[in-house]
Amino acid sequence: MADLYHKPEAKVIQELKDIAHKLRVHSIISTNASKSGHPTSCSSMAEVMSVLFFHTMRYKVSEPKHPSNDRFVLSKGHAAPILYAAWAEAGLFPPSDLMNLRKIDSDLEGHPTPRLNFVDIASGSLGQGLSVACGMAYVGKNIDKASYRVYCLLGDGECAEGSVWEALNFASYYKLSNLCVILDINRLGQSEPTSLQHDMEVYRKRLEGFGFHALVVDGHDVEEICKAFSGASATQDKPTAIIAKTYKGKYFLDIENSDNWHGKPLGAKAEKVIEHLQGLMKNPGPLQIHPQKPLKDDAGASDLTNLKLDSPPSYKLGESVATRLAYGNAIAKLGNSNKRVIALDGDTKNSTFSDKLRKAHPDQFIECFIAEQNMTGVAIGAACRDRCVVFASTFGAFFTRAFDQIRMGAISQTNANFVGSHCGVSIGEDGPSQMALEDLAMFRTIPGSTVFYPSDAVSCENAVQIAANTKGICFIRTSRPNTPVIYKNEEVFEVGKAKIVVQHPKDKMLLIGAGVTLHEAMKAAATLAESGINVRVMDLFTIKPIDAEAIRKNARECEGRVLTIEDHYPEGGIGEAVLSAIAEEQFVIMRKLAVRDLPRSGPPDVLMEKFGISAKCIVEAVNGFLQPA
Repeated sequence: MADLYHKPEAKVIQELKDIAHKLRVHSIISTNASKSGHPTSCSSMAEVMSVLFFHTMRYKVSEPKHPSNDRFVLSKGHAAPILYAAWAEAGLFPPSDLMNLRKIDSDLEGHPTPRLNFVDIASGSLGQGLSVACGMAYVGKNIDKASYRVYCLLGDGECAEGSVWEALNFASYYKLSNLCVILDINRLGQSEPTSLQHDMEVYRKRLEGFGFHALVVDGHDVEEICKAFSGASATQDKPTAIIAKTYKGKYFLDIENSDNWHGKPLGAKAEKVIEHLQGLMKNPGPLQIHPQKPLKDDAGASDLTNLKLDSPPSYKLGESVATRLAYGNAIAKLGNSNKRVIALDGDTKNSTFSDKLRKAHPDQFIECFIAEQNMTGVAIGAACRDRCVVFASTFGAFFTRAFDQIRMGAISQTNANFVGSHCGVSIGEDGPSQMALEDLAMFRTIPGSTVFYPSDAVSCENAVQIAANTKGICFIRTSRPNTPVIYKNEEVFEVGKAKIVVQHPKDKMLLIGAGVTLHEAMKAAATLAESGINVRVMDLFTIKPIDAEAIRKNARECEGRVLTIEDHYPEGGIGEAVLSAIAEEQFVIMRKLAVRDLPRSGPPDVLMEKFGISAKCIVEAVNGFLQPA
């Protein structure tokens, strides 16, 4: 039954007004101290922050990451100073610490990051916070089945980002009634007014059109905001959007609603503005109301340690199995062993085989539809606070459109796992738009990432289990074609440890491949052996971290010659990773085979030969390499 709204007492309303002004003052002083920041962007949302942190949200100040706390996501991350001020006023740390804003030795950075214990995800690249909030809310409603609510504050400027509307669609489709979106409509962007400015009716119609309970409020009227949040918590069948009409630099004398004040401290104007704000306060002293409301502690514990497949790989040597199918088998096994293992997909589940988990455990699968940016953000949100182990899959090529979300995920210290299938020209007739040829380079650049490239079903199942237990962003590259199983089911795999799959005491060259090219290298090795030329073949397993020690050792043993073969463009892939590993080896030389031209449609075998990575091409490259100059 919906709760009835009880209007706060007059003294509470006044106290919330005073707190809003205190937050403004903190934002002015801290940005002036750092000589940078966004005090006007903070000012427009001061009343919303006051009501949220000191009237509406339920959380333990002493435990900002408590699993039953309400969550708050500041999508407009440039307004970080007022977020820091709210936690300081709530009592988490002394307000005097706010003077360390943006200093090199302070975690109060220009935009929030999880270096701070009260921040779940990094924000600042605009348009991403709502997707993360959707992931948190989905887990809260469907996995935790808990009472905590999720609040996400967006600026109006970032609402031009398509990812915002992807997230709104997701929230509505899944009826995330525990999600409340606040839009700070302060009219002004960075360089000019926003496209809709203060056309609140258009905002309302758009949000209603996306299936939200949409409320337009005066964003500087504390009582209206209190009532709106009460209405949001009483709404049971849909998410709520509170569309707050605000003014940038509200209550800043000679600055309010003025252009050309974005991202600028007030400087010499600060003293006069602070004096004015203090004059508006009835109680400039310590808080009279307590920020904490009692929690309903029902989120429960989540144990995500030592995750294992519920049964080991069970393939036959030589059996032909696509690694993408092995991925599906593996996540279903992980899901059997732990109900907090979940899979997300972007309407490719019958190709990535993530539907193996959906069929086994429908409640552990989230269909994100064709919206990869939002899917990536939802994955990051679902992984927050170690509530779930998350695998998000689609064609590897389509993660490129979500690179910014992945990049921000690394800054957020996320443990999300991404799985990209249909890599390289080996996918065949679908053509270049579907071929992931840049994905290894992209994921290798992500700080702290682990990049798996399994070559058979056994190694792929192992990659999935290892990724589930590995901190940081993991990427698993799976292939479309069936490839032979080359490892025994009991083979042990480790991050950063390569395998030698073909070897002879008198090897003249080291061939390094992964995925389909490993099998082409093995075929080439057999052909070369018939003509009396022995070559060694290495399976990297992980491209990052790469097994530099094994590469250098085996290269020296193979007369200092290395040939890499990859179903990827030459920039940033296997060849360049190996080249970095041998850079200081004086007597090792290397050549690489890669897809060097824009590919086209055709049968996989034909494409691999045409673009120089087939067994035949490897044989030719080895013979050419061995010929004296």
